[in-house]
Amino acid sequence: MAVKSFPRVGIIGSGQLAQMTLAPAAALGIDLITLANSSEDSAAQSSPHIVGDFRNLEDVRNFVRGCDVVTFEHELIPLSIIKTLENEGVKFLPSSSAFQYSQDKALMREKLAHLPNPKWQVVTDAPDWNYPAIAKSISGGYDGRGVWKVNNKEELKDLLKEVPKLLLEELVAFDFEIAVMVARSPHGQAASWAPTRTVQKDGICIETVTPVPEFNESQALAAQNLALQIADEIKLVGVMAVEMFVKGDELFINELALRPHNSGHWTIEGSITSQFEQHLRAVLDLPLGDTSMTAEWAVMGNVLGGEKSDMYRPYLHLMARTPRLKFHQYRKEVRPGRKIGHVSITGDNLVELRNEVAHALSYMSGEIDE
Repeated sequence: MAVKSFPRVGIIGSGQLAQMTLAPAAALGIDLITLANSSEDSAAQSSPHIVGDFRNLEDVRNFVRGCDVVTFEHELIPLSIIKTLENEGVKFLPSSSAFQYSQDKALMREKLAHLPNPKWQVVTDAPDWNYPAIAKSISGGYDGRGVWKVNNKEELKDLLKEVPKLLLEELVAFDFEIAVMVARSPHGQAASWAPTRTVQKDGICIETVTPVPEFNESQALAAQNLALQIADEIKLVGVMAVEMFVKGDELFINELALRPHNSGHWTIEGSITSQFEQHLRAVLDLPLGDTSMTAEWAVMGNVLGGEKSDMYRPYLHLMARTPRLKFHQYRKEVRPGRKIGHVSITGDNLVELRNEVAHALSYMSGEIDE
């Protein structure tokens, strides 16, 4: 009797998310290949890849040959390419019908209009509105890019001269921000991790704390249920981050990312099943893994480019100081403010964990030298 070969999964993109998917793919015996912009991309440096342009139909068509399923590490590939290749029999997961909600913010708001959203409107000219407000690019923005605070009608008019069509949203006076990672398989099995408190600086996440310290059990359950409802309604396959604002007991949907996400990096050490393994399980329609936490708390901090360019030497001090601290380097060129890696730690003393992560980030960036 012939033994069925293990499947091949293609990932559009070859950055750090694909890089962190390599280890669970290897453990599961899954053949993983990435579509890279260059052989210097994070995952491409240590995995099979094809160099090509995700905006070019022929490049993507060539890449997907031989893949049992194709998935994504970013939202930038044109939806028209996904649809064309789906019509040719290529299995993209999540499918174009779900993935469109992470590419088009206005479409997402429309689809989820019956759920708790900030007040919103698609605009081509400046309306009477309760300013200040938030203006967003309808597609293409991430990590604070494509998001502007507009203080009055005149500022919005000026912005519309540069970007003719925008999503205008109410500026929510939130208490803090959270993200909920969920996973869903093709036959509808779904799972959620504990909600995560995200800390932002200049539009970039710098720290996550899981579970959300300010939440009680019912608040955590409400956030998880909302994320799972969204996953079911859009027919998600794979993992998804649902970013939310918290204001008192209210939740407001901010954005969706239908892929592994920065707010889920803590799951590598902090959960029995990481978001990266779970994503593979989901797109291959395997039973989903246990999302229970491995410790009471998990803290993750993003290493942003600073004065130091040598990211290896800091290991000597930090590994000696905090043996429990885990390091993930993305092997990217160091540039100011760029995410070049992350550190994470788990344990039962939240104050101590956050202090250790903060120290590591300051040391690796060059802000401190001891």
